[in-house]
Amino acid sequence: MNSMFEILMELPLFRGATRERMAETVGMAKFHFLKYLPGETVVEAGSPCTHIKFIISGSVRSKIVNPDSRFKVSQTLVAPDIISADYLFGRATDYPCTVTAIEPTGILQIAKNDYIKILKSDEVFMFNYLNLLSMNAQKSVSGVLALTTGSIEERIAFWIVALTQPSGRDISLECRQRDLYSFFGVQRGSFIATLDNMKKLGLLTYGPSKIDIISRRSLIDLLEARLNDSVVCDDE
Repeated sequence: MNSMFEILMELPLFRGATRERMAETVGMAKFHFLKYLPGETVVEAGSPCTHIKFIISGSVRSKIVNPDSRFKVSQTLVAPDIISADYLFGRATDYPCTVTAIEPTGILQIAKNDYIKILKSDEVFMFNYLNLLSMNAQKSVSGVLALTTGSIEERIAFWIVALTQPSGRDISLECRQRDLYSFFGVQRGSFIATLDNMKKLGLLTYGPSKIDIISRRSLIDLLEARLNDSVVCDDE
C-alpha cells in the first residue's frame, strides 16, 4: 500500500499531497488500475473523455492525426504522467489523440464525478489542475500572436507546442514538406531555410517527410520571447 501512495504522490495532479491526505483520497473515490501490453490501445481518438487517466508505470505513444491524415504529430509520455487532462471538462470532451502502450504499462483511471469530489476536497489538488489548465490557456495566447504576425519559426513552434504535452518526449511530425509549407502559406524556399535555421539552433532535425523535435522547451522560449516583445511594444 505504501508504494501505491508514493506512486500517486508523484502524479502531476497529486503533487504536494501528504501520505495521510492521499489515504483519505483513496477512500473517497474509486481508483481503477488497468494494465496494457505493448501495442495495445489505451485511448482511441474521438472517444469520449469520461475518466482522467494517469500513467503510473511504463510509457505510451500519443498520436494526433488530422482528418485527411496528411499531418501526424506524435509524442512519448512516460510514467508518472497524465493523458489529455484538459479534455475532461468543457465543450470538447473527446480525446484528440490515439494512445498506445510502448511497453507493459499501468494506467490509473478515475471517473469524472469522483475526480470532481477529489478536486473539491483539497486546495492542493484543485490548484494543480487549474495550473495545468492555465498553462494551456497561456499557450493559446502565444499561439494567436505567432499565427497572426509571427515568423515562420514561431508558427511552426506554436503548432508543435499546441499539439503536445509539456512532458512529451521524442516529438515528431510526419507529413510531406509541400503540405506543410502550403499549410503555413509560405514558399518552399523560405520554409526550407527556416527549417535549416531551426536545425542550426538545435531545435529540430528533418527529412523529406518527417520533422523530429529536439527541444520542446526551446520552442516555448521562442514563443515567450515573442510574447514579451509584444508586451513591451504595447507599453511603449
